[in-house]
Amino acid sequence: MKTSIRMIGIATTFLWIFLISFFISAVYSVKDLHFNMSEPQMGVNQNNEVYFSLPITITNNGFYSIGSFMISTKILDENGFQIAENSTVVPVIRKGENTTAFHTVMVNISDLLQNSQVNYLINDSEFLVKAAIGMSIAQIIPVQVATNLTVPWGAPFYNLTFGTPQYSDFNTTHCITTIPISFENHAFFDLNGTIQIKMYNDSDLLVGSGETTFEVPQHSPYNGIVEFYVSTTDLTETGYLEVYFLTPLLDYGPLVVSYG
Repeated sequence: MKTSIRMIGIATTFLWIFLISFFISAVYSVKDLHFNMSEPQMGVNQNNEVYFSLPITITNNGFYSIGSFMISTKILDENGFQIAENSTVVPVIRKGENTTAFHTVMVNISDLLQNSQVNYLINDSEFLVKAAIGMSIAQIIPVQVATNLTVPWGAPFYNLTFGTPQYSDFNTTHCITTIPISFENHAFFDLNGTIQIKMYNDSDLLVGSGETTFEVPQHSPYNGIVEFYVSTTDLTETGYLEVYFLTPLLDYGPLVVSYG
């Protein structure tokens, strides 16, 4: 009986030695696991959705394979409001392997504008990206790390400016109203669509409306006009404009702009 107990004790000791050695070697193996996050890429897919893609390269020079490698990201606006999230999983990264995963998050720009008002439409800004990476070393020991990074955002209608309405006679009851428009497309995509304007007098009466189409390549300026007829009897020196933006990527409006 004493011999059996002694053998069990020896086996238990060896088991603990093995487990401790395995744990130490697995943890030590982490130093040979390298991550490289490349510059986030932004673009527009075939469905006219904006995407953020984060390429991450994992080099596993450790002693063991890595299981259930997962990267999760949340994209927040400058007010901390979450606008998108997604996760990407790589089932196994074997020892000696070099793997690149493309983690992609889709962002609905129309939803972004509604949540953050007009800021991202006309002002350059940035997004906060919260990234978490989890894995199982030797497919047993869980490890998780987290980091934050920022992604710049270029406004599609940066420095949007409406000039003073200009009037020219058309007939005895109506005149032609011309409103200059200018902006710069700081976005990473080409911009095209329609700008619609509704003009109201100081009594909140709609006095006229018009629209113009535009095509502005990325990082290019735009200067244009909107012309429409206005009844001279309803026209006042002051009032306001309701402006609507209609593009394949986003619809926004009304943006209210005073004049006079």
